[in-house]
Amino acid sequence: MDQEKTPLLDALKGYVEENVIPFHVPGHKQGRGNPELRKYIGSKVLKMDVNGMKELDYIGNPSGVIAEAQHLCAEAFGAEQAYFLVNGTSSGVQAMIMSACNPGNEIIIPRNAHKSTIGAIILSGAIPVYVQPQVNKVLGIATGVSAESIQKAIEEHPQAKAVFIINPSYYGIHSDLKSIVEISHQANMTVLADEAHGAHLYFHPEFSLNAIEAGADMSAVSLHKTGGAMTQSSVLLHQGDRISVDRVKQVLQLSYTSSASYILMLSIDVARKQLATRGQLLLNKTLALARQARQELNDIEDIYAFGKELIGSPGCADFDETKLGIHVRKLGLTGYQIERILRERYKIQIEFSDIYNALAIVSLGDRRENLRKLVAAFREIADERETKDASKWFNIPFCPEMIVTPRDAFYSPKRIVPLELSSGEISGEMIMAYPPGIPVICMGERITQEIIEYIQLLQVEGCELQGATDAGINHIKVLGSALPQASVSKSVSPSRSAYQEIPVYLSP
Repeated sequence: MDQEKTPLLDALKGYVEENVIPFHVPGHKQGRGNPELRKYIGSKVLKMDVNGMKELDYIGNPSGVIAEAQHLCAEAFGAEQAYFLVNGTSSGVQAMIMSACNPGNEIIIPRNAHKSTIGAIILSGAIPVYVQPQVNKVLGIATGVSAESIQKAIEEHPQAKAVFIINPSYYGIHSDLKSIVEISHQANMTVLADEAHGAHLYFHPEFSLNAIEAGADMSAVSLHKTGGAMTQSSVLLHQGDRISVDRVKQVLQLSYTSSASYILMLSIDVARKQLATRGQLLLNKTLALARQARQELNDIEDIYAFGKELIGSPGCADFDETKLGIHVRKLGLTGYQIERILRERYKIQIEFSDIYNALAIVSLGDRRENLRKLVAAFREIADERETKDASKWFNIPFCPEMIVTPRDAFYSPKRIVPLELSSGEISGEMIMAYPPGIPVICMGERITQEIIEYIQLLQVEGCELQGATDAGINHIKVLGSALPQASVSKSVSPSRSAYQEIPVYLSP
Protein backbone atom coordinates (compact mmCIF):
# COMPACT_ATOMS: atom_id res chain seq x y z
CA MET A 1 0.00 0.00 0.00
CA ASP A 2 1.05 3.58 -0.59
CA GLN A 3 1.97 4.93 2.84
CA GLU A 4 2.05 8.46 1.43
CA LYS A 5 -1.75 8.36 1.19
CA THR A 6 -4.02 9.92 3.81
CA PRO A 7 -7.52 8.83 2.76
CA LEU A 8 -9.33 10.22 5.78
CA LEU A 9 -7.61 13.60 5.65
CA ASP A 10 -8.26 13.85 1.92
CA ALA A 11 -11.95 13.08 2.37
CA LEU A 12 -12.30 15.74 5.07
CA LYS A 13 -10.50 18.29 2.92
CA GLY A 14 -12.96 17.53 0.14
CA TYR A 15 -15.91 18.00 2.48
CA VAL A 16 -14.61 21.40 3.67
CA GLU A 17 -13.78 22.63 0.17
CA GLU A 18 -17.21 21.64 -1.12
CA ASN A 19 -18.82 24.21 1.21
CA VAL A 20 -21.56 21.81 2.28
CA ILE A 21 -24.56 23.39 4.00
CA PRO A 22 -24.76 21.44 7.29
CA PHE A 23 -28.11 20.32 8.64
CA HIS A 24 -26.38 17.64 10.69
CA VAL A 25 -24.67 17.52 14.06
CA PRO A 26 -22.55 18.89 15.68
CA GLY A 27 -24.69 21.84 16.57
CA HIS A 28 -21.98 24.48 16.36
CA LYS A 29 -22.43 24.25 12.55
CA GLN A 30 -18.81 24.66 11.46
CA GLY A 31 -18.12 27.06 14.33
CA ARG A 32 -20.82 29.62 13.63
CA GLY A 33 -22.71 28.50 16.72
CA ASN A 34 -19.69 29.05 18.97
CA PRO A 35 -17.90 32.20 17.79
CA GLU A 36 -15.63 32.53 20.84
CA LEU A 37 -14.24 29.02 20.30
CA ARG A 38 -13.93 29.62 16.55
CA LYS A 39 -12.01 32.86 17.14
CA TYR A 40 -9.49 31.10 19.37
CA ILE A 41 -8.86 27.82 17.53
CA GLY A 42 -9.77 28.83 13.98
CA SER A 43 -12.64 27.95 11.68
CA LYS A 44 -10.97 25.16 9.69
CA VAL A 45 -10.75 22.70 12.55
CA LEU A 46 -14.42 23.31 13.37
CA LYS A 47 -15.40 22.78 9.74
CA MET A 48 -13.68 19.39 9.96
CA ASP A 49 -15.54 18.50 13.16
CA VAL A 50 -18.27 16.44 11.53
CA ASN A 51 -20.18 13.20 11.95
CA GLY A 52 -20.42 10.05 9.86
CA MET A 53 -21.78 10.30 6.33
CA LYS A 54 -21.38 8.32 3.13
CA GLU A 55 -18.24 9.98 1.76
CA LEU A 56 -16.62 10.15 5.20
CA ASP A 57 -17.50 6.54 6.20
CA TYR A 58 -18.80 5.26 9.54
CA ILE A 59 -16.58 4.11 12.41
CA GLY A 60 -19.04 1.41 13.52
CA ASN A 61 -18.84 -0.52 10.26
CA PRO A 62 -16.24 1.13 8.02
CA SER A 63 -16.13 0.30 4.33
CA GLY A 64 -14.76 3.51 2.82
CA VAL A 65 -12.05 5.98 3.78
CA ILE A 66 -11.90 4.92 7.45
CA ALA A 67 -11.47 1.29 6.40
CA GLU A 68 -8.72 2.29 3.96
CA ALA A 69 -6.96 4.39 6.62
CA GLN A 70 -7.11 1.46 9.04
CA HIS A 71 -5.66 -0.92 6.44
CA LEU A 72 -2.77 1.50 5.87
CA CYS A 73 -2.23 1.69 9.63
CA ALA A 74 -2.19 -2.10 9.99
CA GLU A 75 0.42 -2.41 7.27
CA ALA A 76 2.57 0.36 8.75
CA PHE A 77 2.62 -1.39 12.14
CA GLY A 78 3.08 -4.87 10.68
CA ALA A 79 -0.29 -6.13 11.94
CA GLU A 80 -3.13 -7.87 10.14
CA GLN A 81 -5.85 -5.53 11.43
CA ALA A 82 -5.91 -2.07 12.97
CA TYR A 83 -8.84 -0.34 14.60
CA PHE A 84 -8.91 3.40 15.30
CA LEU A 85 -9.66 4.38 18.90
CA VAL A 86 -10.77 7.85 20.01
CA ASN A 87 -11.03 7.09 23.72
CA GLY A 88 -7.35 6.43 24.24
CA THR A 89 -5.47 3.21 24.80
CA SER A 90 -7.62 2.61 27.89
CA SER A 91 -10.45 1.60 25.55
CA GLY A 92 -8.03 -0.63 23.64
CA VAL A 93 -6.92 -2.39 26.82
CA GLN A 94 -10.54 -3.02 27.72
CA ALA A 95 -11.31 -4.31 24.22
CA MET A 96 -8.35 -6.71 24.31
CA ILE A 97 -9.27 -8.26 27.64
CA MET A 98 -12.95 -8.50 26.80
CA SER A 99 -12.05 -10.13 23.48
CA ALA A 100 -9.79 -12.70 25.10
CA CYS A 101 -11.71 -13.51 28.29
CA ASN A 102 -15.21 -14.58 29.24
CA PRO A 103 -16.56 -14.19 32.78
CA GLY A 104 -14.69 -16.52 35.11
CA ASN A 105 -11.64 -16.91 32.86
CA GLU A 106 -8.26 -16.26 34.46
CA ILE A 107 -5.84 -13.73 33.01
CA ILE A 108 -2.21 -13.28 34.09
CA ILE A 109 -1.26 -9.63 34.51
CA PRO A 110 1.51 -7.55 36.14
CA ARG A 111 0.38 -5.81 39.32
CA ASN A 112 1.77 -2.51 38.04
CA ALA A 113 -0.70 -2.43 35.13
CA HIS A 114 -2.66 0.74 34.38
CA LYS A 115 -6.06 1.32 35.99
CA SER A 116 -7.75 0.57 32.65
CA THR A 117 -6.66 -3.05 33.10
CA ILE A 118 -8.58 -3.29 36.36
CA GLY A 119 -11.57 -1.65 34.66
CA ALA A 120 -11.38 -4.30 31.95
CA ILE A 121 -11.27 -7.05 34.59
CA ILE A 122 -14.46 -5.68 36.12
CA LEU A 123 -16.21 -5.32 32.74
CA SER A 124 -15.19 -8.75 31.47
CA GLY A 125 -15.67 -10.69 34.70
CA ALA A 126 -12.21 -12.21 34.27
CA ILE A 127 -10.21 -13.28 37.32
CA PRO A 128 -6.76 -11.68 37.64
CA VAL A 129 -3.70 -13.74 38.47
CA TYR A 130 -1.26 -11.04 39.56
CA VAL A 131 2.45 -11.30 38.90
CA GLN A 132 4.70 -9.08 40.96
CA PRO A 133 7.14 -7.03 38.86
CA GLN A 134 10.77 -6.84 39.83
CA VAL A 135 11.78 -3.81 41.88
CA ASN A 136 14.80 -1.57 41.42
CA LYS A 137 15.55 -0.61 45.01
CA VAL A 138 18.04 2.09 44.03
CA LEU A 139 15.50 3.98 41.95
CA GLY A 140 12.47 2.98 44.01
CA ILE A 141 10.45 1.83 40.99
CA ALA A 142 8.87 -1.32 39.66
CA THR A 143 10.59 -2.62 36.56
CA GLY A 144 9.31 -5.52 34.46
CA VAL A 145 8.03 -9.02 35.12
CA SER A 146 10.43 -11.88 34.55
CA ALA A 147 9.72 -14.68 32.09
CA GLU A 148 10.26 -17.09 35.01
CA SER A 149 7.46 -15.52 37.06
CA ILE A 150 5.12 -15.72 34.06
CA GLN A 151 6.12 -19.37 33.58
CA LYS A 152 5.33 -20.13 37.21
CA ALA A 153 1.94 -18.43 37.01
CA ILE A 154 1.13 -20.40 33.84
CA GLU A 155 2.13 -23.70 35.42
CA GLU A 156 -0.12 -23.09 38.42
CA HIS A 157 -2.97 -21.68 36.33
CA PRO A 158 -2.91 -23.80 33.15
CA GLN A 159 -6.52 -22.89 32.33
CA ALA A 160 -5.78 -19.14 32.11
CA LYS A 161 -6.87 -17.68 28.80
CA ALA A 162 -4.45 -14.81 28.38
CA VAL A 163 -1.24 -13.16 29.51
CA PHE A 164 -1.16 -9.36 29.66
CA ILE A 165 2.16 -7.51 29.40
CA ILE A 166 3.36 -3.89 29.43
CA ASN A 167 5.77 -2.87 26.65
CA PRO A 168 7.47 -0.63 27.74
CA SER A 169 6.68 0.63 31.24
CA TYR A 170 6.14 4.33 31.96
CA TYR A 171 9.84 4.52 32.86
CA GLY A 172 10.91 2.90 29.56
CA ILE A 173 11.69 -0.55 30.92
CA HIS A 174 10.99 -3.63 28.78
CA SER A 175 10.35 -7.14 30.04
CA ASP A 176 11.66 -10.06 28.01
CA LEU A 177 8.67 -9.89 25.69
CA LYS A 178 9.87 -12.45 23.16
CA SER A 179 10.34 -15.14 25.81
CA ILE A 180 7.03 -14.30 27.47
CA VAL A 181 5.19 -14.61 24.15
CA GLU A 182 6.82 -17.98 23.43
CA ILE A 183 6.05 -19.34 26.91
CA SER A 184 2.45 -18.14 26.71
CA HIS A 185 1.78 -19.48 23.23
CA GLN A 186 3.24 -22.86 24.17
CA ALA A 187 0.55 -22.97 26.87
CA ASN A 188 -2.08 -21.97 24.28
CA MET A 189 -2.63 -18.59 25.94
CA THR A 190 -3.29 -15.35 24.12
CA VAL A 191 -0.78 -12.52 24.62
CA LEU A 192 -2.08 -8.97 24.99
CA ALA A 193 0.24 -5.96 25.12
CA ASP A 194 -0.29 -2.51 26.57
CA GLU A 195 1.95 -0.37 24.37
CA ALA A 196 0.56 2.99 25.46
CA HIS A 197 4.14 4.26 25.53
CA GLY A 198 5.44 2.31 22.57
CA ALA A 199 4.08 3.70 19.29
CA HIS A 200 7.56 4.74 18.20
CA LEU A 201 9.03 1.27 18.76
CA TYR A 202 7.69 0.15 15.38
CA PHE A 203 9.65 2.65 13.32
CA HIS A 204 13.32 2.51 14.30
CA PRO A 205 15.67 -0.51 14.42
CA GLU A 206 17.46 0.61 17.59
CA PHE A 207 14.36 0.20 19.74
CA SER A 208 13.41 -3.00 21.50
CA LEU A 209 11.00 -5.49 19.93
CA ASN A 210 7.48 -4.20 19.53
CA ALA A 211 4.61 -6.47 20.50
CA ILE A 212 3.51 -7.39 16.98
CA GLU A 213 7.07 -8.24 15.95
CA ALA A 214 7.46 -10.34 19.10
CA GLY A 215 4.36 -12.33 18.14
CA ALA A 216 1.74 -10.92 20.52
CA ASP A 217 -1.84 -11.45 19.44
CA MET A 218 -3.09 -7.93 20.19
CA SER A 219 -1.61 -4.61 21.17
CA ALA A 220 -3.14 -1.28 22.17
CA VAL A 221 -0.91 1.59 21.06
CA SER A 222 -1.15 5.29 21.97
CA LEU A 223 -0.48 7.24 18.77
CA HIS A 224 -0.92 10.43 20.80
CA LYS A 225 1.77 9.77 23.40
CA THR A 226 4.81 9.22 21.19
CA GLY A 227 3.50 8.95 17.62
CA GLY A 228 2.44 12.52 16.86
CA ALA A 229 -1.37 12.16 16.88
CA MET A 230 -3.75 14.19 19.04
CA THR A 231 -4.67 13.33 22.62
CA GLN A 232 -7.05 10.32 22.92
CA SER A 233 -5.94 8.98 19.52
CA SER A 234 -4.87 5.33 19.69
CA VAL A 235 -4.97 2.18 17.62
CA LEU A 236 -5.77 -1.44 18.43
CA LEU A 237 -3.57 -3.92 16.53
CA HIS A 238 -4.50 -7.56 15.94
CA GLN A 239 -2.89 -10.55 14.28
CA GLY A 240 -3.34 -14.31 14.16
CA ASP A 241 -6.41 -16.43 14.83
CA ARG A 242 -6.29 -17.01 18.60
CA ILE A 243 -8.93 -14.28 18.81
CA SER A 244 -11.32 -14.00 15.87
CA VAL A 245 -11.80 -10.75 14.00
CA ASP A 246 -15.55 -11.09 14.55
CA ARG A 247 -15.04 -11.26 18.32
CA VAL A 248 -12.88 -8.11 18.32
CA LYS A 249 -15.41 -6.20 16.22
CA GLN A 250 -18.26 -7.36 18.43
CA VAL A 251 -16.47 -6.12 21.55
CA LEU A 252 -15.58 -2.80 19.95
CA GLN A 253 -19.22 -2.24 19.06
CA LEU A 254 -20.01 -2.27 22.79
CA SER A 255 -17.64 0.59 23.58
CA TYR A 256 -17.32 2.56 20.36
CA THR A 257 -19.02 5.92 20.28
CA SER A 258 -21.30 6.35 17.27
CA SER A 259 -19.94 9.91 16.99
CA ALA A 260 -16.21 9.31 16.77
CA SER A 261 -14.20 12.50 16.35
CA TYR A 262 -13.00 12.90 12.77
CA ILE A 263 -10.38 15.35 13.96
CA LEU A 264 -8.85 12.66 16.19
CA MET A 265 -9.13 9.98 13.50
CA LEU A 266 -7.50 12.14 10.83
CA SER A 267 -4.67 12.85 13.28
CA ILE A 268 -4.08 9.08 13.42
CA ASP A 269 -4.12 8.98 9.61
CA VAL A 270 -1.54 11.75 9.29
CA ALA A 271 0.63 10.48 12.18
CA ARG A 272 0.71 7.03 10.58
CA LYS A 273 1.85 8.54 7.26
CA GLN A 274 4.67 10.46 8.96
CA LEU A 275 5.86 7.47 10.97
CA ALA A 276 5.73 5.12 7.98
CA THR A 277 7.52 7.44 5.57
CA ARG A 278 9.82 9.51 7.81
CA GLY A 279 9.73 7.79 11.17
CA GLN A 280 13.26 6.45 11.19
CA LEU A 281 14.72 9.81 10.17
CA LEU A 282 12.74 11.70 12.81
CA LEU A 283 13.53 9.14 15.50
CA ASN A 284 17.24 9.37 14.70
CA LYS A 285 17.00 12.98 15.85
CA THR A 286 14.84 12.08 18.85
CA LEU A 287 17.33 9.48 20.05
CA ALA A 288 20.26 11.85 19.56
CA LEU A 289 18.52 14.55 21.64
CA ALA A 290 17.63 12.12 24.42
CA ARG A 291 21.13 10.66 24.56
CA GLN A 292 22.80 14.04 24.71
CA ALA A 293 20.45 15.32 27.41
CA ARG A 294 20.95 12.14 29.47
CA GLN A 295 24.72 12.52 29.27
CA GLU A 296 24.57 16.19 30.28
CA LEU A 297 22.24 15.44 33.20
CA ASN A 298 24.59 12.73 34.43
CA ASP A 299 27.41 15.27 34.48
CA ILE A 300 25.51 17.15 37.21
CA GLU A 301 26.47 16.14 40.74
CA ASP A 302 23.78 14.18 42.61
CA ILE A 303 21.63 13.78 39.49
CA TYR A 304 21.21 10.36 37.90
CA ALA A 305 19.46 10.04 34.54
CA PHE A 306 19.09 6.28 34.23
CA GLY A 307 19.29 4.49 30.91
CA LYS A 308 20.61 1.43 29.11
CA GLU A 309 22.96 0.51 31.95
CA LEU A 310 19.85 -1.00 33.59
CA ILE A 311 19.67 -3.71 30.92
CA GLY A 312 20.37 -7.06 32.50
CA SER A 313 19.27 -5.96 35.96
CA PRO A 314 16.20 -7.73 37.39
CA GLY A 315 13.13 -7.08 35.26
CA CYS A 316 14.90 -5.06 32.55
CA ALA A 317 15.54 -6.81 29.24
CA ASP A 318 15.82 -3.55 27.31
CA PHE A 319 15.38 0.18 27.82
CA ASP A 320 13.68 2.92 25.81
CA GLU A 321 16.08 5.86 25.72
CA THR A 322 13.35 8.37 24.85
CA LYS A 323 12.09 8.06 28.44
CA LEU A 324 14.29 10.50 30.34
CA GLY A 325 13.97 9.31 33.93
CA ILE A 326 15.87 11.50 36.38
CA HIS A 327 16.61 10.22 39.89
CA VAL A 328 16.80 13.13 42.37
CA ARG A 329 16.91 11.50 45.81
CA LYS A 330 20.50 12.61 46.50
CA LEU A 331 19.40 16.24 46.17
CA GLY A 332 17.24 15.82 49.25
CA LEU A 333 14.19 16.60 47.11
CA THR A 334 11.34 14.42 45.97
CA GLY A 335 10.33 14.07 42.37
CA TYR A 336 7.11 15.90 43.22
CA GLN A 337 9.07 18.88 44.52
CA ILE A 338 11.22 18.89 41.40
CA GLU A 339 8.11 18.88 39.21
CA ARG A 340 6.69 21.90 41.04
CA ILE A 341 9.98 23.81 40.88
CA LEU A 342 10.36 23.17 37.17
CA ARG A 343 6.84 24.36 36.44
CA GLU A 344 6.69 27.37 38.75
CA ARG A 345 10.20 28.73 38.24
CA TYR A 346 11.19 27.54 34.76
CA LYS A 347 7.79 27.08 33.02
CA ILE A 348 8.77 23.49 32.23
CA GLN A 349 6.15 20.75 32.60
CA ILE A 350 7.47 17.21 32.82
CA GLU A 351 5.38 14.09 32.20
CA PHE A 352 5.15 12.92 35.81
CA SER A 353 7.02 12.47 39.05
CA ASP A 354 7.18 10.05 41.95
CA ILE A 355 8.88 10.08 45.33
CA TYR A 356 12.40 9.77 43.93
CA ASN A 357 12.20 10.46 40.19
CA ALA A 358 11.06 12.91 37.55
CA LEU A 359 10.22 11.76 34.02
CA ALA A 360 10.52 13.78 30.83
CA ILE A 361 9.44 12.20 27.55
CA VAL A 362 11.50 13.06 24.46
CA SER A 363 9.55 12.60 21.23
CA LEU A 364 9.25 13.67 17.60
CA GLY A 365 8.43 17.31 18.35
CA ASP A 366 11.25 18.10 20.76
CA ARG A 367 14.01 20.60 20.00
CA ARG A 368 17.57 20.84 21.25
CA GLU A 369 16.86 24.32 22.62
CA ASN A 370 14.17 23.02 24.99
CA LEU A 371 16.31 20.14 26.22
CA ARG A 372 19.11 22.61 26.96
CA LYS A 373 16.65 24.54 29.13
CA LEU A 374 15.68 21.36 30.96
CA VAL A 375 19.30 20.45 31.66
CA ALA A 376 20.12 24.02 32.69
CA ALA A 377 17.20 24.03 35.12
CA PHE A 378 18.41 20.83 36.78
CA ARG A 379 21.94 22.20 36.95
CA GLU A 380 20.72 25.37 38.64
CA ILE A 381 18.53 23.45 41.11
CA ALA A 382 21.45 21.17 42.01
CA ASP A 383 23.90 24.08 42.41
CA GLU A 384 21.52 25.92 44.74
CA ARG A 385 21.13 22.99 47.12
CA GLU A 386 23.34 23.75 50.11
CA THR A 387 22.33 20.57 51.94
CA LYS A 388 22.11 17.55 49.70
CA ASP A 389 21.21 14.88 52.17
CA ALA A 390 19.28 12.09 50.51
CA SER A 391 15.57 12.26 51.16
CA LYS A 392 14.07 9.70 53.52
CA TRP A 393 13.80 6.17 52.13
CA PHE A 394 10.22 4.95 51.91
CA ASN A 395 9.20 1.34 51.49
CA ILE A 396 6.82 1.67 48.54
CA PRO A 397 4.05 -0.98 48.58
CA PHE A 398 4.06 -2.50 45.11
CA CYS A 399 1.77 -5.51 45.40
CA PRO A 400 -1.01 -5.58 48.00
CA GLU A 401 -2.72 -8.88 48.80
CA MET A 402 -5.69 -9.60 46.55
CA ILE A 403 -8.56 -11.04 48.62
CA VAL A 404 -11.60 -10.55 46.36
CA THR A 405 -11.79 -10.32 42.58
CA PRO A 406 -12.23 -6.73 41.33
CA ARG A 407 -15.63 -7.55 39.81
CA ASP A 408 -16.95 -9.07 43.06
CA ALA A 409 -15.58 -6.11 45.00
CA PHE A 410 -17.20 -3.66 42.58
CA TYR A 411 -20.65 -5.19 43.08
CA SER A 412 -20.35 -5.88 46.83
CA PRO A 413 -21.89 -3.75 49.60
CA LYS A 414 -19.55 -1.09 50.90
CA ARG A 415 -19.15 1.28 53.79
CA ILE A 416 -17.00 4.36 54.28
CA VAL A 417 -14.28 4.51 56.92
CA PRO A 418 -11.56 7.05 57.72
CA LEU A 419 -8.39 6.23 55.79
CA GLU A 420 -6.27 6.09 58.95
CA LEU A 421 -8.61 3.45 60.44
CA SER A 422 -8.83 1.26 57.35
CA SER A 423 -5.89 -1.07 57.98
CA GLY A 424 -6.98 -4.68 57.58
CA GLU A 425 -10.09 -3.78 55.59
CA ILE A 426 -10.69 -4.82 51.99
CA SER A 427 -10.74 -1.87 49.63
CA GLY A 428 -13.95 -1.11 47.76
CA GLU A 429 -12.36 1.38 45.37
CA MET A 430 -9.11 2.15 43.58
CA ILE A 431 -6.69 4.85 44.65
CA MET A 432 -3.97 5.82 42.23
CA ALA A 433 -1.41 8.53 41.65
CA TYR A 434 -2.12 10.13 38.28
CA PRO A 435 -0.11 10.09 36.15
CA PRO A 436 0.77 7.25 35.62
CA GLY A 437 -2.54 5.78 36.79
CA ILE A 438 -1.17 2.63 38.40
CA PRO A 439 -3.30 1.85 41.47
CA VAL A 440 -1.70 1.97 44.92
CA ILE A 441 -4.68 -0.09 46.08
CA CYS A 442 -7.30 -1.84 43.94
CA MET A 443 -10.82 -2.96 44.66
CA GLY A 444 -10.67 -6.25 46.52
CA GLU A 445 -7.17 -5.79 47.98
CA ARG A 446 -6.23 -5.79 51.65
CA ILE A 447 -5.40 -2.34 53.01
CA THR A 448 -2.28 -2.33 55.17
CA GLN A 449 -0.76 0.29 57.42
CA GLU A 450 2.08 0.57 54.92
CA ILE A 451 -0.38 1.47 52.17
CA ILE A 452 -2.13 4.02 54.40
CA GLU A 453 1.16 5.72 55.22
CA TYR A 454 2.18 5.77 51.56
CA ILE A 455 -1.13 7.38 50.52
CA GLN A 456 -0.70 9.95 53.30
CA LEU A 457 2.81 10.67 52.04
CA LEU A 458 1.44 11.25 48.54
CA GLN A 459 -1.15 13.62 50.03
CA VAL A 460 1.54 15.62 51.82
CA GLU A 461 3.57 15.81 48.61
CA GLY A 462 0.58 17.25 46.75
CA CYS A 463 0.38 14.29 44.37
CA GLU A 464 -2.76 14.07 42.23
CA LEU A 465 -4.72 11.16 43.69
CA GLN A 466 -7.72 9.75 41.87
CA GLY A 467 -10.21 6.92 42.07
CA ALA A 468 -11.81 7.42 45.49
CA THR A 469 -15.24 8.90 46.15
CA ASP A 470 -13.65 11.26 48.67
CA ALA A 471 -11.56 13.58 46.52
CA GLY A 472 -9.34 14.41 49.50
CA ILE A 473 -8.73 10.68 50.16
CA ASN A 474 -9.41 11.21 53.87
CA HIS A 475 -11.98 8.41 53.72
CA ILE A 476 -12.11 5.20 51.71
CA LYS A 477 -14.85 2.77 50.78
CA VAL A 478 -14.29 -0.75 52.09
CA LEU A 479 -16.28 -3.94 51.67
CA GLY A 480 -19.03 -4.69 54.13
CA SER A 481 -18.76 -7.40 56.75
CA ALA A 482 -19.89 -10.17 54.38
CA LEU A 483 -20.06 -10.92 50.68
CA PRO A 484 -22.95 -12.58 48.86
CA GLN A 485 -22.37 -16.34 48.93
CA ALA A 486 -22.23 -16.46 45.12
CA SER A 487 -19.03 -14.43 45.09
CA VAL A 488 -17.11 -16.75 47.42
CA SER A 489 -14.63 -19.10 45.78
CA LYS A 490 -15.54 -22.78 46.14
CA SER A 491 -11.88 -23.50 46.82
CA VAL A 492 -11.82 -21.54 50.07
CA SER A 493 -12.06 -23.84 53.08
CA PRO A 494 -14.74 -23.07 55.70
CA SER A 495 -12.06 -22.37 58.29
CA ARG A 496 -10.60 -19.57 56.22
CA SER A 497 -12.01 -16.11 55.58
CA ALA A 498 -15.11 -16.05 53.42
CA TYR A 499 -13.15 -14.02 50.91
CA GLN A 500 -11.45 -15.55 47.89
CA GLU A 501 -7.68 -15.41 48.24
CA ILE A 502 -5.71 -15.03 45.02
CA PRO A 503 -1.97 -15.78 44.88
CA VAL A 504 0.67 -13.38 43.60
CA TYR A 505 3.65 -14.80 41.70
CA LEU A 506 6.97 -13.32 42.72
CA SER A 507 9.89 -13.13 40.38
CA PRO A 508 12.84 -15.28 41.52
